Amino acid sequence: MSNQTNGKRDGTEDGIDDGTGSTTATLGRLEEGSGRACCAGSVIDDRRPDPEAVASEEAVFKALANEKRLAVVHALRDGELCACDLEAVLDAPQSTVATHLRKLRDAGIVRTRKDGKWTHYRIADTASLQLIDLAAALGGES
Repeated sequence: MSNQTNGKRDGTEDGIDDGTGSTTATLGRLEEGSGRACCAGSVIDDRRPDPEAVASEEAVFKALANEKRLAVVHALRDGELCACDLEAVLDAPQSTVATHLRKLRDAGIVRTRKDGKWTHYRIADTASLQLIDLAAALGGES
């Protein structure tokens, strides 16, 4: 449906709406009539995050967005623990603990070490602990 009267198409000025619904076209419509273009469109392009980086960061936050998994990270703060010790810490069955540990491992938050039939878990990188400390500091602010 095109409205060709008085030089408009679908309610926007010709030349502003490129038909893709792009951010630049939307910003152009918002600034219509102001006599200037909204901020340089190139700024928007420069600030678009890398989708792979965002997905990786999302995986970390999703892994930490659970009370039991946060408890695991706190328990591992002072050193590695066997999976059976983590069952006691979480007061949860082996299958539940294994699921939480797998999510933490997949996100790169914990690493494993096999010792015979036992699996020991430890924090993979101190950055994980720094993230937890930051969350605690932010949570303490009111």
